[in-house]
Amino acid sequence: MMYRLIADAAMVVHFAFLVYMAVGGFVAWRWRRTLWAHLLVVAWGVLSIVTGIECPLTFVEDWARRKAGQEGLPASGFIDHYIEGVIYPEQYTNLARLGVAVLVLFSYVGYVLRRQ
Repeated sequence: MMYRLIADAAMVVHFAFLVYMAVGGFVAWRWRRTLWAHLLVVAWGVLSIVTGIECPLTFVEDWARRKAGQEGLPASGFIDHYIEGVIYPEQYTNLARLGVAVLVLFSYVGYVLRRQ
């Protein structure tokens, strides 16, 4: 039971991380100090896309699911399992990434304009 809770918690934190990646720049409009955390989250997202490095949350969830006797995540990882083909069709992956990038850039432009 404990391993399943760990796996589910890792999944929830992972989804929260992705949501924060998309909209965290807007949070910084209100709480300016969060901009640094958001920059780190975006940097990690870009690094993982460019290099293919596996997120530690994916590792934790997969490990805990296997320990709980469940099927682990597929080799393709968290995004492929929960998002691609579920939230949007797989062929629109680059469009989804572009949408998040535009959202992040828009939030940063808004942040700068609000500071003036």
